[in-house]
Amino acid sequence: MAPFVKTLVIRFSSIGDIVLSTPLLRVLRASMPGGQIDYVTKKEYAELVRSNQNLNVTYAFDASTGFEGLKELKRTLKRERYDLVVDIHNSLRSRYLRSMTGVKRIVTIDKPYRERFLLVTLKKNVFKELKSVADRYIDAVRDFGVVNDGKGLELHIPDEIQFGVSGKVAAKRLNRFSKVIGLCPSARHATKRWLPERFVEVGKKYIREKDAAVMIFGGPEDVTYCGDIARALKAHAEGERVIDWTGQLSLLETAAAMEFCDVIITNDTGLMHIAVAKGRKVVAIFGSTVKEFGFFPLSEESVVVERQGLACRPCSHVGRSECPEEHFRCMMDIGSEEVYRASQNLIHWT
Repeated sequence: MAPFVKTLVIRFSSIGDIVLSTPLLRVLRASMPGGQIDYVTKKEYAELVRSNQNLNVTYAFDASTGFEGLKELKRTLKRERYDLVVDIHNSLRSRYLRSMTGVKRIVTIDKPYRERFLLVTLKKNVFKELKSVADRYIDAVRDFGVVNDGKGLELHIPDEIQFGVSGKVAAKRLNRFSKVIGLCPSARHATKRWLPERFVEVGKKYIREKDAAVMIFGGPEDVTYCGDIARALKAHAEGERVIDWTGQLSLLETAAAMEFCDVIITNDTGLMHIAVAKGRKVVAIFGSTVKEFGFFPLSEESVVVERQGLACRPCSHVGRSECPEEHFRCMMDIGSEEVYRASQNLIHWT
């Protein structure tokens, strides 16, 4: 890695993909401790890497500026004269950015397009192994002697954010309760959302049987969806036992609040990867997607609950707005008791 003094990593979106890139940043830094490593991402995700100690500069692209903004960003990057560009997005935007004169070497992620197409369209599984996207990112620089260190995902949270969230959580007096579970009920695509009433059932069971408090996490776009779940839980328990953070916390604040949870129950979403990065025990519920795509929780303290054997699954590698078969069995067939037992087995609560 010695010939490369200045490196640029490109990954515009989304939450999970960016969190999954953190092992790459760590091993790059280990291979070039005195070098410069910069990162390009979208403005709304920049906080996930801006405080990463393995990076020098984070460039936040404002997608609302369109092509003119992209051209200006390219002019800025060109002045840096990077030795190496690691494009782990490999989109039209990233290809445009990486086409800078003077770059010594450009490497890209090898996306399994063929394997995904065969699995989604023909239901033919030709994946040779379960490989995390995090490993695929590192594979892009494998020719330079860079290998995965096996230390997993990470997020670097500034002290001011950590202290601020700790103060908010302290005000909730969680020590009154035996345990704290986290719920991440939403997802961008409907076929990746487990039924909301079943999140409620699991939350009620923990409140009733384990004297637990419940934290609910989601973004501003999830306020109504998650709010309905919070209200349903509060109808069966004192309100202070149910803490709905949806839309109130930034991504890093969410990560800091998750540290107070004993276990996180989540769909296949970016928040799942944030929970893993913060060392939480994770129960991940997979519907229309499967582990072969590489987005499974990268932790030994996690479990994926899924309905295997469905002829229609997977129907997409990112999720859909509705079930194409109109039965939604991939989620309908997963009961709340199954998820509850999975979490109990994972965390060994008595």
